[in-house]
Amino acid sequence: MTNDENDSPAAAFPDRLSTNPASPFHNADLLERGVGIRFNGVDRNNVEEYCVSEGWVRMAVGKTVDRHGNAMTVKYKGKVEPYLR
Repeated sequence: MTNDENDSPAAAFPDRLSTNPASPFHNADLLERGVGIRFNGVDRNNVEEYCVSEGWVRMAVGKTVDRHGNAMTVKYKGKVEPYLR
């Protein structure tokens, strides 16, 4: 790899990240620093989980929750760009 690849903003983020503490993709330290998601060129603040390599995000749908108390989500495909706020 070249230095250009390591210096890119996306290199600092995991390929997949979740806000759910029960998920194996949860990273509390990174989430405390403040991660923003730009999805298809629009900043989103209701993203529950993302995957850069597969190009999808899970976004919360209103205030609806499932039987375990987790937010109901919908999976959308598109270009995902994580960044620090």
